[in-house]
Amino acid sequence: MAIVDQIFDMQDTLMRCTLNSIFKVGFGVELNCLEGSSKEGTEFMKAFDDSNALVFRRYADPLWKLKKYFNIGSEASLKKNIKIIDAFVTNLIRTKRKLLAEERLCDDKEDILSRFLVESKKDPEEMNDKYLRDIILNFMIAGKDSSANTLSWFFYMLCKNPVIQEKVAQEVRDFTRSQDDVVNVEEFTANITDTALEQMHYLHAALTETLRLYPAVPLDGRCAEVDDILPDGFRMKKGDGLYYMAYAMGRMPYIWGEDAEDFRPERWLNNGVFQPESPFKFIAFHAGPRICLGKDFAYRQMKIVATALLRFFRFKLADDTRKITYRTMFTLHIDGSLNLRAIARTKS
Repeated sequence: MAIVDQIFDMQDTLMRCTLNSIFKVGFGVELNCLEGSSKEGTEFMKAFDDSNALVFRRYADPLWKLKKYFNIGSEASLKKNIKIIDAFVTNLIRTKRKLLAEERLCDDKEDILSRFLVESKKDPEEMNDKYLRDIILNFMIAGKDSSANTLSWFFYMLCKNPVIQEKVAQEVRDFTRSQDDVVNVEEFTANITDTALEQMHYLHAALTETLRLYPAVPLDGRCAEVDDILPDGFRMKKGDGLYYMAYAMGRMPYIWGEDAEDFRPERWLNNGVFQPESPFKFIAFHAGPRICLGKDFAYRQMKIVATALLRFFRFKLADDTRKITYRTMFTLHIDGSLNLRAIARTKS
């Protein structure tokens, strides 16, 4: 077995990977920031993440409006980041409009942005560039952060629990035996079947257990559009906000039992078959009519990435003594980097 001498930041790699993915699928653009060849893409990603944290900080900073008025401190930094984001997204929209106008796109519905641009012709005043910018940023925070964050915490937990890592890796080997002769990661990934992914119940359970302890959106809530009465009799008035902390709920013994803080994928399995919990108990994707539309896509994306990496590598923390914690923002990033070593697996 050969150890990769160069320590790499798994979180940064995954963030760049999912950023490339969402730009390709959502906007039909090859960002190429994974290879570091896109300076604009890298600056955009940093500005986007920093803005996420700075906006969230407003909830704990009673002086943020004053800082915004005088353009100082965190609000001055936020303004600079928003300027970078706006410039990048505006250029993307204008370039896409130009290509559509010149009929250089062979399929005007090849990506989500193209579809919105076609629809915007019917109502240009309502679906203006600002509207489209907000659409793009919504897809960004849903398509980049959620999957990359969960996979980062997933690999962190596998490194902290090597026995579980080997169980997941063995399941991957069991259901990809037909590709034993494949030595190229790209070729392997391209040939992963939906049937194989659906049979990997332990992998699905491990990802779900990660989301229980490290939900992509740790704090969420809703606003009452009309006066209402909750099931427990609590009265809400129109405009009232109701918030819940998925991060804390995933660790409550009252909900999950005395081993609530333990990483145990087996809690999701019954005779080896994945058994989902009520979405009102496992709240990572919300519940009811507003449940996350991208839930199935997210699981599929995460399972493909996890399958490809665990088939070829075993992962270890570069520094076992470092305490890993989260960065306070709307989505649950690991604070700083997640430095790992990858050890090539031998065929078995």
